[in-house]
Amino acid sequence: MQHQGLRDKDQASTLTRLGFVLDSGTCIGCHACTVACKSEHDVPLGVNRTWLKYVETGVFPNTNRSFLVMRCNHCQSAPCMEICPTSALFRADNGVVDFNDANCIGCKGCMQACPYDAIYINPATSTAHKCNFCNHRVTEGLEPACVIVCPTRAIRVSNLDDPESEISFLHSSGNGSVRSPEQNTNPGLIYKSADPTLLDPLGSMIGSDGMIWSDTMDSHPSPSPVSLGAAPDRSDGQEMGRTVYTTRHPATWGSMVSGYLVTKAAAAGVMLMAVLLVLMGHGGEQAVVGMVSPMVAGAFLLATGILLVDDLKQPSRFHYLVTRGNWSSWLVKGAYILTGFAVSLVAWWVVGLIGVSGVFPFLAVPTVILALSTAGYTAFLFGQCEGRDLWQESLLLPVLLAQAVVAGGATYSVLGLFMEVPEASLVLRVFLTALVLNGILIAVDLHGHHSRHVTMALAELTHGDQRHRFQTWLVAGLVLPCLLLIVAQFTDSSTVIAALAGLSAMVGMFAYEDAYVRAGQSVPLS
Repeated sequence: MQHQGLRDKDQASTLTRLGFVLDSGTCIGCHACTVACKSEHDVPLGVNRTWLKYVETGVFPNTNRSFLVMRCNHCQSAPCMEICPTSALFRADNGVVDFNDANCIGCKGCMQACPYDAIYINPATSTAHKCNFCNHRVTEGLEPACVIVCPTRAIRVSNLDDPESEISFLHSSGNGSVRSPEQNTNPGLIYKSADPTLLDPLGSMIGSDGMIWSDTMDSHPSPSPVSLGAAPDRSDGQEMGRTVYTTRHPATWGSMVSGYLVTKAAAAGVMLMAVLLVLMGHGGEQAVVGMVSPMVAGAFLLATGILLVDDLKQPSRFHYLVTRGNWSSWLVKGAYILTGFAVSLVAWWVVGLIGVSGVFPFLAVPTVILALSTAGYTAFLFGQCEGRDLWQESLLLPVLLAQAVVAGGATYSVLGLFMEVPEASLVLRVFLTALVLNGILIAVDLHGHHSRHVTMALAELTHGDQRHRFQTWLVAGLVLPCLLLIVAQFTDSSTVIAALAGLSAMVGMFAYEDAYVRAGQSVPLS
C-alpha cells in the first residue's frame, strides 16, 4: 500500500482525523524518531514524546528481538481530555489530541488517565506534554519529524476518515493491532506486524541482569516478581518476554494525594457525626456541635485545599479550575463540591455562634449531602484514571464513605480529651462499626475476582513494596483501634483509650491510603 504523506496545506485540511500506522515489521530500532522528536520540540533529557521498547522472546539459539515505537495514541475517546480540569488537552480540527501549555495547572490527572504512559511533565515548563503529531508542521502541509527521519518508513501518517487509507484497511481487515484495547479508548494509532509481547505491558519483564544501554531503575516499567507470582500467566497464554530496553515512567501521585484523602475524609466525617448528634437532640450543645465541629472540619478542609494546591506543578494557576474549568472532569466537580461544603461549614458555624439551634435540623440535609459528596467524589475521579485499574474497583466508593465515618469518629474520640462529647458511647459505637465495615469492604475487595492488572496491583499492596504500609493499616488502623474501643466500653479510662484508638486509626488510614495510591501506579502501562 502506498505511503501517504501530506503534500500541501489543502491536503492537510482535508484530513479531518489523522492517525499513525507504526510498522514493527520494518522498524530497525534505530531511535531516529526519538532523536528527531527531541530536536523538533526541544524535549529535555529524561522524558520522551516518542520512545522505543525492545523485547526479546525465545530461548537461545532460537531468539528474536522486536521493536515497538511508543507514543500518544491520539484516541478518539481520549481519557486524558475528559479528566483534564482546564481543557489543556484538546482535540484539534484534524483529530489530533493537542495540548495548550497556557491552560495546564500540572495536576497530573492526565498522566493517570492515559493507559499508554504517553504523557509526562516537562521539567522546563512544569506542564504536561506529549506527542502532538507535530501539528505545527502538519497544518503547514509537512509531515511529522519522526515520519520524515524514519529510514525504513516504519512510521506513516494515514487518514482515519478515508475508507481506502492504510489505517482504515488495517482496522477493517483485522491485520492491525492496538495497545490495551480493553480500555476502549479507540486509538488513532495502529500497529502492523507487532509481536503481542510488545503490545502487552505485562507481557515482558526486565531480567535480573538489567537492560542494554541503561541502568535499571525502579521507575522503569516492569512487572515485579511479587506481582508475577500472583498473576504469572499472560492473558494470551504465551511465555513472558524479556524487556531489554525501555524508558523510565515514575509514579506521579504520592503522599500529598494520600494525605488529601485522609483530611477530606476527616472533614466530612466530623460533620456527619455532628449531624448525628443533632438528630439525637443535642443541637443545643453549642460548644461541641455548633462551634467546634465546623471549626475542626474547616481546619481539615483547609488542609485538603493546601495539599491539593501544593501538589500542582503550577500551583499559582489553581484558580483555573473555576475560570477555565472543564465540567467533564471530576477534578473540577470536586473543587465545587469542596467549595459548597466549605460554605455549609460557615453556615453551620454562624448558626452555632448566634445560638439558633432550631436551624440545625434544616442544615442537616444539605450538610450530609455535601459531606458524603466530599468523602466520595474521589471514587469518580479515580474512575476517570483509565490507566489505573485498581482505582476503578466498584467498592472504592463505599470504602471512602466508611473511611469518612471512621475519621469522624476518630476525631471526636480525640476531642473527648478536651471537652465533653454528648452521646460519647454512641459515637464510639458508630466509630467501631465503621472500622469493622471498612475492614470487611477491603477484605472483600482483596479476595474478589480481578483482572490481571488489578491482581498484580493488589499483590504489590499486600505483599510487595507497599506491604509495610498495608500492615501498618492492618495493625494500627484496624485491629488495634477495634480492640481499644472494645476495652473502652468497660473501663473508667474510656476517654483516654478512645483517644488512643482515634489517633491509631488516623495513622493507619494514612498508611493504607498511601499504599493504595502507590500500588495503583505500580503496574506497568508501557
